[in-house]
Amino acid sequence: MLKLTHKASGRHFLQIPGPTNVPERVLRAIDNPTIDHRGPEFQVIGKKLLSDIQKIFQTEGPVVIYGASGTGAWEAALVNTLSAGDKILMYETGHFATLWKKMAQRLGLDAEFIPGDWRQGVDAERIAQRLAEDRQQQIKAVCVVHNETSTGVTSDIAAVRRAIDGTGHPALLMVDTISSLASIDYRHGQWGVDVTVAGSQKGLMLPPGLSFNAVSEKALAASKTSGLPKSYWAWADILEANKNGFWPYTPSTNLLYGLSEACDMLLEEGLPNVFARHTRFAETTRCAVRAWGLEVFCANPAALSSSLTAVLMPEGHDADKFRRIVLDNFDMSLGVGLAKLAGKVFRIGHLGDFNELTLMGTLAGVEMGLKLAGVPHQPGGVAAAMDYLTSKLQ
Repeated sequence: MLKLTHKASGRHFLQIPGPTNVPERVLRAIDNPTIDHRGPEFQVIGKKLLSDIQKIFQTEGPVVIYGASGTGAWEAALVNTLSAGDKILMYETGHFATLWKKMAQRLGLDAEFIPGDWRQGVDAERIAQRLAEDRQQQIKAVCVVHNETSTGVTSDIAAVRRAIDGTGHPALLMVDTISSLASIDYRHGQWGVDVTVAGSQKGLMLPPGLSFNAVSEKALAASKTSGLPKSYWAWADILEANKNGFWPYTPSTNLLYGLSEACDMLLEEGLPNVFARHTRFAETTRCAVRAWGLEVFCANPAALSSSLTAVLMPEGHDADKFRRIVLDNFDMSLGVGLAKLAGKVFRIGHLGDFNELTLMGTLAGVEMGLKLAGVPHQPGGVAAAMDYLTSKLQ
């Protein structure tokens, strides 16, 4: 960890858009002794967990859990359903959509990118138009990011499903929910998604190390004829072992303890309440940004993220210098601008184990940092945020 210019007291404010803060209940669950992953005690945990995680994805279908980062789940989604040379349609919404495309190309897939400016979400009509042009139905899958972590832009997945169905095209729909699952309403089953990709370190409130594929019957059928090489990522062996609450290899036992506890927390709060809380905190953050006279990077009000807010720096001011001043003075980490947004934006994460006072402390650190860094702004962002937040609590 970066050494501060002074000795910090109190806790570190980790306000990046993931990994997020791990709540005490989850930490204590992870702290339990490791047990036999082929024994009856683990079997009980495994069966409960595999049932609970379906509720988080809002699906009745299987959810495959890997010991891996979200990047592993990207690869698993592709290699289980596709063959070398297959054409897939992807949409440029930001840095992570771009990385998924690069992975697809490295795997030998023909990945076509619909270009975007990073400030808008997926335009479902452009997907429909491209699929309608594909009269030979060569496109085997449509891959989109639900919530682009690099930009704070959320896309309408139900609209993408309608666009695909409206053309009668048989392409699979694959969706990255790494920074939206358990933070923004997402319905794998109802929206007809074929493969949903997720990771443990954001809305699920865990450390990095677990990733997920929620899978439809159509995707399972595709996996029986897919030709891309796979061994560790193969769904079939995992799903067969999962029937009895086990895995075909040594799973991440202690992270699974934590995941079970995180599911309990989310289901106790109720998913609608979880989503409403994130929406409330996101709008509170944007109230502060507007009061400071700064600009939210997302240009489409309908696509504003409830997980994070990316803030544009005024011309001539470096976001990384500002972030360093905040870290050095207040022991708070803000998200870096990625790829072409490097130095141009900073990102405020407001997802996961997060409450009103955590949010107000975060916004106070940002406002003090703006002053110390000499960034042109209007004072009063924190006050505007408090006014909005208290109005929602009355």
